[in-house]
Amino acid sequence: MLNLFVFALPLLLFTIFLIKWFSAANAHNHLPPSPPRLPILGNLHQLGTRPHRSLQKLAQHHGELMMLHFGSRPVIIVSSADAAREIMKTNDLIFCTKPKLTVIDKLLYQGKDVATAPYGEYWRQIRSICVLQLLSNKRVQSFRGVREEEVALLIQNIEQSSMLSLPVNLSELFSLHTNDVICRLAFGKKYSGGSEGAIKFKKLLGEFMGFS
Repeated sequence: MLNLFVFALPLLLFTIFLIKWFSAANAHNHLPPSPPRLPILGNLHQLGTRPHRSLQKLAQHHGELMMLHFGSRPVIIVSSADAAREIMKTNDLIFCTKPKLTVIDKLLYQGKDVATAPYGEYWRQIRSICVLQLLSNKRVQSFRGVREEEVALLIQNIEQSSMLSLPVNLSELFSLHTNDVICRLAFGKKYSGGSEGAIKFKKLLGEFMGFS
């Protein structure tokens, strides 16, 4: 009797799992097409080392609008300009609100900054402040010297590497360039290089990205 119970219990659990799996699939027929996914992983195993190539192949099979699961989180993938226009312009009010995440509440003042605040009167007010105080033509032009200096340094780094026949990691250089420009504009100094301040800043930034 005990042997029968030991054999039947895993079979029963597996059957219940299959029923819930197919029930969930049938309950979401109104959603965009989605490739088969694995439990826990979702579709992460299908991204590979070149996610843009993998997403392109999946889009060719499932369409310009499809749903993937990154772990347990569903993600809509848009692979055409027409579909992106429908989401970002025609139906932008439906899709403009960011998902509410615990990490945003803890690190970004409960989602009250312009990038994570939900659409509404508050968001319109802080957007207006950003446009007038930070992104006005006069303010942008006042930072022109900083941008030109950093672009010149970027080009110089690429030239030096090419003269020495060294490989150039453009992704790393562009990321460093962006951080340098933002830090100079926001804090008045750069935090790149090997200084103590730069090391602490990189550590703090890495911890922040790890939480997010």
